[in-house]
Amino acid sequence: MKINVLPSSFRDPSGFVFSLNGEIYRQINKTYEVNYRQLIESGLYDKLSSLGYLIPHKEVTLAGTNSDAYKIIKPQPIPFISYPYEWCFSMLKNAALLTLTIQKISLQYGMSLKDASAFNVQFLDGRPILIDTLSFESYKEGLPWIAYKQFVEHFLAPLTLMTFTDIRLGRLSTLFFDGIPLDLVAKILPLSARFKPSLLLHIYAHSTSQKKFSQKRLIPSKLEHRVSKEAFLGLLGNLEGVIKSLQWNYTKTQWTNYYEGNNNYKEKSFRQKEMLVRKFLKSIRPRPRLVWDLGANTGLFSRIAREDNALVISWDEDMGALERNYLQIEEGQEKNILPLFCDLTNPSPALGWANQERLSLVQRGPVDVVLALALIHHLAIAQNISLDKIASFFSQITEFLIVEFIPKEDSQVKKLLMNREDIFQEYTQENFEKVFKKFFQVEEIYSLAGSQRVLYLMKKKGI
Repeated sequence: MKINVLPSSFRDPSGFVFSLNGEIYRQINKTYEVNYRQLIESGLYDKLSSLGYLIPHKEVTLAGTNSDAYKIIKPQPIPFISYPYEWCFSMLKNAALLTLTIQKISLQYGMSLKDASAFNVQFLDGRPILIDTLSFESYKEGLPWIAYKQFVEHFLAPLTLMTFTDIRLGRLSTLFFDGIPLDLVAKILPLSARFKPSLLLHIYAHSTSQKKFSQKRLIPSKLEHRVSKEAFLGLLGNLEGVIKSLQWNYTKTQWTNYYEGNNNYKEKSFRQKEMLVRKFLKSIRPRPRLVWDLGANTGLFSRIAREDNALVISWDEDMGALERNYLQIEEGQEKNILPLFCDLTNPSPALGWANQERLSLVQRGPVDVVLALALIHHLAIAQNISLDKIASFFSQITEFLIVEFIPKEDSQVKKLLMNREDIFQEYTQENFEKVFKKFFQVEEIYSLAGSQRVLYLMKKKGI
């Protein structure tokens, strides 16, 4: 049996995730047998999976497992893996609250989370779900929560920075892969945050104690029997209250109200654009299962793309637009849309040990279809990226491309050129088609009524 061990799980001595024939499995090592049996036999697994809090799995038998294996389980697949530094504010907040809820329920069944990493949470059907079945251990009365520090650094730290300082500081999780250091958080937060009692406890006091004890030997006997179960629950309740109190006003970012504002579309041309996108998607065979909507804003066209049950990753770099998109998903209990952060000029890189633990944007492709609507002029003119590089990049990530070209005569492009020299002589429709035809075959072309904008359906050459 030739298996492919996924690098994302190599740190866990309790087991590992692997793929076999395109399917995902998890090996549970013998060292985790006691905890796994308690998870199952106590009823905690049934409780959490029935609530949609923990990924369900089946126990399976595979020939050729190694001598360390106690069980092999086959979890429900996650169609697309995302990372905390790609989530909007409310996604991270909901993932934090889910983690605390799971911890509280676990205590009722005599267990506790030994890990509280944000990477253990994914989004499925618009809701956060814990995917690490091996995060649970038997609860020992009196011991502190072993995952407390990790929870604060992975969840509370970025949420606090996003609330009190700048929404963009959530991206620090890309740099600090194992959690944002609390001493750094304490330095960045404004002085006013010090007067929040809960933050004083979880951020400032915790940061100070970390520095105080980092070079001292801790005697295990002195750590035992100092946190009662009631105190443990009090800590969880306090953390939950802090997380729930954190709010961010998403309405004032640059692109949050794009579709309600001046986007240079007449009603007729915009409706035609919607119709054509729908027509293009329905014409693709086989039917798309995974779509990336690049520059999706609040997800209007993502919702068109999901009409035939495709999963749509709704990428944008405006955190306000992402937040609004996610809140619509949450309110309407929508499925098949996942809004994520992406700066296309600097997309999520491969991270972790040997750059293999977390995959880059490109490594998580290619996909069936990419939507690139009202996007090319931002890349070509605002970011000085050549049409050739744009076309080459698209050819790496998709089989079909629905792309819009907006000429210089359009008012939106004129705004981009307003205060700079026009050095973009190659930015013409003729050259756009010439360059993209190196990588794609043009299937259909339509001019949008009442504008000079053009919509294309393209198919990657060689498929």
